[in-house]
Amino acid sequence: MAAGGLQDLKRRIKSVENTRQITRAMKLVAGAKLRRAQERAESARSYFDTIREVMQRAAKSAGSAAKQQLFAERAVKETGYVVVTSDRGLAGPFNANVLRYAAGRMRSGAGQASVFAVGRKGRDAYRRRQVTIHDEFVGIGDEVHYSQAKAVADAIMGRFQAGEVDRVELVYTHFINAMTQRPAHVQLLPVQPPSVEEGSHAPDGADASYVFEPDAETVLADLVPRYIEVQVYGALLESKASEHGARMTAMDAASKNSDELLSQMTLSRNRLRQAGITREIAELVGGAAALE
Repeated sequence: MAAGGLQDLKRRIKSVENTRQITRAMKLVAGAKLRRAQERAESARSYFDTIREVMQRAAKSAGSAAKQQLFAERAVKETGYVVVTSDRGLAGPFNANVLRYAAGRMRSGAGQASVFAVGRKGRDAYRRRQVTIHDEFVGIGDEVHYSQAKAVADAIMGRFQAGEVDRVELVYTHFINAMTQRPAHVQLLPVQPPSVEEGSHAPDGADASYVFEPDAETVLADLVPRYIEVQVYGALLESKASEHGARMTAMDAASKNSDELLSQMTLSRNRLRQAGITREIAELVGGAAALE
């Protein structure tokens, strides 16, 4: 019985050692991907700040002409939520946190809730919950491309302009550092032009340095879709960096847990082995005594 238990313990130790090798390798891979994703996310932030400032100036110059369809407020019968999750698991609480946050937004939001699912994990979760999914975008990959964000933005704007949704919120995970990621949201539609406080703090009259060709209204009409695309693109980059950070942290914790489990099982194995040796010695001594 003891021999069988010892062999079973040896197999378990071998299995945990193999698991530890995998988690350590995944941690290193996630760390390398995180560095690239973090650089791209930080670079996109400066571009987003610039386009937001230009849009604020164009909206100010356009005046009442800025009230185009994508700006129009209307009675909210249905709110669409663009929920950004990952395509793969093993990322700790990353997906659960953003889905929980989105559920809270849906409970407090106006009208009926529907979803634009970005990521396989979110899509599968909303399918199980039987939530209406307008569009799904899976297979984003480790490298986010602007064309992917444009496809999401085009679908959102198309549904909004067709009257299928009256408001659209973007729910994603904001990257802070490798250890900390925080769910966040932003209203995409109807578009809310950045206020003067959110944009440049230039003094009055500084807008004179901006010359809009052919006019501010035309520039704004072209700028609004790009503004939405950039917001989606930034959210995808932030979420991807957060995913890699969460996965690296989760794999590090798994490796440490494997080390602790190996230590406990190795101690148990040594005790079983010592007990077997002691039993064999006792049997030899008892046999020798019986022969005397």
